[in-house]
Amino acid sequence: MVRPAAQTATVKPAAVRSADIPFRDAEFSVEEQLLVLANQARHNAGAPPLKLDSGLSQAARIHAQAMLEANQLSHQFSGEATLPQRLAATSDLLLDQEGENVALDYDAEHGHEHLMHSPPHRANLLNPAYNTVGLGVVRSGDRLFIVQDFAHALPSYSDVEVKSRIAATVSQMRHSAGQTELARHDLQSADAAACSMAQADKLGTATVQKLARDYTVLTYTSLQPEILPAGATHAIASHNLKNFSIGACYSRTETYPTGVYWVVLTLE
Repeated sequence: MVRPAAQTATVKPAAVRSADIPFRDAEFSVEEQLLVLANQARHNAGAPPLKLDSGLSQAARIHAQAMLEANQLSHQFSGEATLPQRLAATSDLLLDQEGENVALDYDAEHGHEHLMHSPPHRANLLNPAYNTVGLGVVRSGDRLFIVQDFAHALPSYSDVEVKSRIAATVSQMRHSAGQTELARHDLQSADAAACSMAQADKLGTATVQKLARDYTVLTYTSLQPEILPAGATHAIASHNLKNFSIGACYSRTETYPTGVYWVVLTLE
């Protein structure tokens, strides 16, 4: 019997958190098959394999259940939030890229085949930047509501590790500029300023402004703390400097739902 082609939706940010559900109709074996098929396709395309993440899968199943209840495909139903917010609600991963495929089909093989024949969905499946995935499949009769949530997960660092990486970059910048090494004297006020930014979800806070009365202050957010913002090289290369300090605070905010490092770098 010839089955109709899968229904698919265009790739864009999608739905988010709802209350926990029992997933009585979840098809865990189909999810496993979809992972195998995806990684086979990625291997053939020269892309690294995807690692299944339970938190992302929880988010995918929640959205698959939402599609079943609405009896339609969508990346975002009324009242739902963005894909990054949905992934952040169920996973502790630090993510800098996300993407989603949704489909309606009859089994894993046909679902994968039809997704691979759709250029935007194929692009997600084979995107070499993605290294982790969440899979959600919920059954309704002979149909499967399928959700694939892709992401690029970054290493997670402690505040001490964040500061060490920033300090190494500062040292490298000084060396490249032919300047002497700066002494590092971390200030509690710099940490307080970094956390004030995280709490306010913005760089310019009264705490930062107070700190700037006594020091040259660079503030920024970063997912890769060793990469300093544009303009930092000129400030750090100044021959008048003797000391520096680093304040850091990791936080998830409305602007950065999957988390970011808030950094205050003081120069003296």
